[in-house]
Amino acid sequence: MYGNWGHDISTWGYVWLTASTVVFWGVIGLVAFAAVRAVSRGPGRSRESVAQPERLLAERFARGELDDDEYRRRIAVLRDNAPLTKGG
Repeated sequence: MYGNWGHDISTWGYVWLTASTVVFWGVIGLVAFAAVRAVSRGPGRSRESVAQPERLLAERFARGELDDDEYRRRIAVLRDNAPLTKGG
């Protein structure tokens, strides 16, 4: 239709088109991955926030604020009432 007027895409045009398409879909994929991960984690929940009470009890036990029986009793209560987490 255009004849030989120079309206064809060059080799570098194809390279740029391919690279920009890969980058575009990569960004879309990363955004989708981040959104799914944030939703599956739930509000205000992280692995660190689940382990925090046990860490505090261990620190109190190490400082001598809790005796052996009290520490074991409190850890057992925490573990019995801990929410179930996905993937262990």
